[in-house]
Amino acid sequence: MLNSLAWRNIWRRKRRTLITAFSIGFGLMLSVTFTGSGDYTYTHMIDMGASMGMGHVTVEPVGYQLKPTLDKRLSHTESLQQRIVAMDGVADAVVRITGQALFATAHKSVGGGFIAVDPAFETPENNIILRSMVKGTLFSDADSRGIVIGEKLAQKLHVAIGKKIVYTTTDVDGEIVSNIARVSGLFATGIAMVDGNMALLAMASVQKMLNYERDEATLIAVVIKDQRNAASMRERIKMLSGAQNVAVLTWKQAQPDLAGVIAFDKAGNYISQFLVGLLIAAGILNTMLMSVLERKREFGVMMAVGMAPGMLFRLVMVESFWLAIVGLLLGIMMTAPWYYYLYHTGIDLSSSFGTDFSYGGVLIDPVFKARLFKESVMAILFGVFTLALVAGLYPAWRAGRLPPVESLKTL
Repeated sequence: MLNSLAWRNIWRRKRRTLITAFSIGFGLMLSVTFTGSGDYTYTHMIDMGASMGMGHVTVEPVGYQLKPTLDKRLSHTESLQQRIVAMDGVADAVVRITGQALFATAHKSVGGGFIAVDPAFETPENNIILRSMVKGTLFSDADSRGIVIGEKLAQKLHVAIGKKIVYTTTDVDGEIVSNIARVSGLFATGIAMVDGNMALLAMASVQKMLNYERDEATLIAVVIKDQRNAASMRERIKMLSGAQNVAVLTWKQAQPDLAGVIAFDKAGNYISQFLVGLLIAAGILNTMLMSVLERKREFGVMMAVGMAPGMLFRLVMVESFWLAIVGLLLGIMMTAPWYYYLYHTGIDLSSSFGTDFSYGGVLIDPVFKARLFKESVMAILFGVFTLALVAGLYPAWRAGRLPPVESLKTL
């Protein structure tokens, strides 16, 4: 009985009900926009950060994160890599050597960083540099003396494809060592720091120069299928490795700058969501409170003929329930085409970024898109629905507290 009575009551003022339902629907659309853009942007940034060399999960020597010197290295990397790749949820795992070096030509010397890779295991999916090649190609084998550098670094060194570069670093004993490489390719990621300071070198060639064994490297970059599982994957890999001299880090630990940027942005997103929630709650509270005050005499008659105050409280709460349902249904109809557009097309904001598409040290997508995880959908629907019910608590309490005699005197 309460359901049918509450349903009829909310449609006694159709215009007010529709306006309130529209405000709930608009709030739902804003929540989907904020949350969907966050889910898409954060995932894109994390995946981009992973493809810059460290992976979603990084296996490295203990202490390498605090002091990344080349005397710290992993052993038996090939067998560990194979075991990690075989794990559920792992998309790829690649062995790499990362370090600092001085790049020099006859014209100039520039300090920067390098990543030594085996081209047999590198793909555009796990390496952003391969996706960003603009000239030439990656060297053909791990023993090659080729080098791939950023366009900005090439400009600094005044070199082109086919020219030689001398790079200098320190080996496992701390001795200064040098080698010669020939430029085989140029890349342009759009990140000034990477394009102006980073180079790819051949794994075997660097291992010989550093006096590494064939199965020694500084890290294994693990790329997983879903970045949200990085923490659990870290624990699984940690148990798999079993070695005390091996550290396993998530992307948050390996790339603290990126983690800080995302955490700060998430905080702003949460504040926006909170303000949207307040607007929704205020609209429902206003509607329900006006409805209660307008029906004082009606409630007085109902209590005079025997309806308990608790029953009135439940009646108003059921009205809030139906108002929330109507608002959610309207919101879904409003949001569905908008979300479809953002998911498949998006809004191009490249003109606002200029030529630098980096944020927090990683490349971001200049197209504003939205992507919702299942848990985000459930959180939005549950949050909006809960707000609607909470906003109806005070009007329902007021309805149950109205004195019957005084209410009957109300004209």
